[in-house]
Amino acid sequence: MKRLISLLSFVLSSSMLISSCNSSNAGGTNFQLNAPEFSEKIASTPGGVVLDVRTPGEFAQGHIANATNISWNDPTFDGKINNIPKTTPIFIYCLSGARSMSAANFMRNNGYSNVYELMGGIMKWSAANLPLTTDSSVKKVTGMDLASFKELTKGDKIVLVDFYADWCLPCKKMEPFLNEIAKEKKDKVTLIRINADEQSELCKILKIDALPYLQLYKSEDLLWEKVGFIDKKGIEKEIDLIKF
Repeated sequence: MKRLISLLSFVLSSSMLISSCNSSNAGGTNFQLNAPEFSEKIASTPGGVVLDVRTPGEFAQGHIANATNISWNDPTFDGKINNIPKTTPIFIYCLSGARSMSAANFMRNNGYSNVYELMGGIMKWSAANLPLTTDSSVKKVTGMDLASFKELTKGDKIVLVDFYADWCLPCKKMEPFLNEIAKEKKDKVTLIRINADEQSELCKILKIDALPYLQLYKSEDLLWEKVGFIDKKGIEKEIDLIKF
């Protein structure tokens, strides 16, 4: 019940998720930090706990050093955080900020007063060239390299690239009409959907640090890109502007 109340509070306070899954300052002054600030605050705060609220699989692919993994998707999240004293400084993050914002609100509503959020999550951390470590006991999945990505953008058709994540609400809202566009315009458009969680290295190379993220290519040339939610008509308008 506590998590449900917190989640409802989060939804009401974060309508920005309709336009982007990238975290923004929701009223705090020093509790939502950019990547360099977050790193500096961790280093200057003895006794703090770095809390990664992504899934164990995401955590294994790369995380901030000394982070503890308690997934926000875990139904026992509230029980597990009870092991952390409420006076402890908490440094919380996820992939792009959405889950950590929800988890941070939950923790604040349950008595944790020093909860710092990494704005933009690991995507912004990686974009700032800050270090990640991995779990050596887990085999790291080899992601798509830049050359492979460029191969996908070749050809005579327009290529619509959708960078998404399974937890991203705007991404889920856009998926049905992206598939409709691919079906209705199959003679001139190819849709490629890339899971940002699984292709984090490629996203770093391409400087994709927020979701959803759309691109339009023609013969390898990037002709248009958009961060955040856009409706079907908006995408079709951009496609129709491209000479076929």
